[in-house]
Amino acid sequence: MSKILLVEDDEVMPKIVERILHKEDYQIEHVTNGKEAFQRLEDTNYDYDLIITDIMMPYANGFEILSRVKNRKEGKPIPVIIVSNAGNEAMILEGFKLGADDFLKKPVIPGELLIRVKRLLMQYDK
Repeated sequence: MSKILLVEDDEVMPKIVERILHKEDYQIEHVTNGKEAFQRLEDTNYDYDLIITDIMMPYANGFEILSRVKNRKEGKPIPVIIVSNAGNEAMILEGFKLGADDFLKKPVIPGELLIRVKRLLMQYDK
């Protein structure tokens, strides 16, 4: 069972993502801000198979989470999907420059999210 960390401060989005991904038996852990995300990553020693994060959040934004995950030296690489309603070109490019594996604009299309999650998990499972 793949373990996914969802970092999202919106109230509705986590319910949608969990409903989509639980059907495939993914284990979802949800935190509501960057500070909680950093704590969870440290507590679990980065033991996640995928991270889905919003960009605009309190305490630390999605780019900071992305940078920390992608710049760590030890452990397995973890794919990161950025999901945001702030989908201007500059933000998307910044995310990819920092190492994002994918970018989805809100509101997410359930089938598209599921396919992208499966694809990334298969790529990183090699």
